[in-house]
Amino acid sequence: MKTILAVETSCDETAVAIVNSDKQVLAHEILSQAEHKKRGGVIPEIASRAHMEHLSGLIKSAVEKSNLNFCDLNAIAATSGPGLIGGLIVGTMMAKAIAHVAQKPFIAVNHLEAHALVIRLLHEVKFPFLVLLISGGHCQFLIAQDVGKYIKLGETLDDSLGEAFDKVAKMLGLSYPGGPLIEKLAKKGNGARFKLPRAMIKRSGCNFSFSGIKTAVKNLVQKLEMSEQDVCDVCASFQECISDILLDRVSNAIIMAESLISKSMTL
Repeated sequence: MKTILAVETSCDETAVAIVNSDKQVLAHEILSQAEHKKRGGVIPEIASRAHMEHLSGLIKSAVEKSNLNFCDLNAIAATSGPGLIGGLIVGTMMAKAIAHVAQKPFIAVNHLEAHALVIRLLHEVKFPFLVLLISGGHCQFLIAQDVGKYIKLGETLDDSLGEAFDKVAKMLGLSYPGGPLIEKLAKKGNGARFKLPRAMIKRSGCNFSFSGIKTAVKNLVQKLEMSEQDVCDVCASFQECISDILLDRVSNAIIMAESLISKSMTL
């Protein structure tokens, strides 16, 4: 049985977990930095300072909850990128320091690869499998062939989906992060009221484009008086548009993945 202390500081959340090779999470601590809400987005310098302030306490708490000592761990892992450089430095240096003092191996983890593989922590998913990776500034389709071995099928040609949600929310006068607020207001809205552009659908491949949707929302905001119901209807129409795009792109990605996987199996 292997046990690893893992540190994540790639953006505005400070997280620590202790996980074993039997796929058990022995302890987990997370702190979300609420101070970014009033600024309308993540400020890298503030985020990295918050990581410095809270990370050691979260690590201590996680170790205590797991009923383990540092000497019981087999390795120390940390997100090494991509992400905000200041936060990555804080988490990586802390993990390396612990690894050095405890004389344990240090494991640098790619943020996007962790997203792609986390399903295997929860379910018995065998390679190869198709991944839709939507995380912060990233939006892409991958075939996960094995650990460290991936084929990219498509990606966003401009903004990521997360950025589109946050920017649309800002246009509507909503706070950060935009996704949960748009989802909440969309439940009160009429998704059929505004016809927003479904970029790239009914085309070959599985690339994304979300810049046109932002422009369309911006034009609506400038044209309407933006009553409370207008905001709800824009949110609902925006979410319906995004859903249509995702369904179309996922359908294409599945066909592409099945073709590539079947070819590789016959070689």
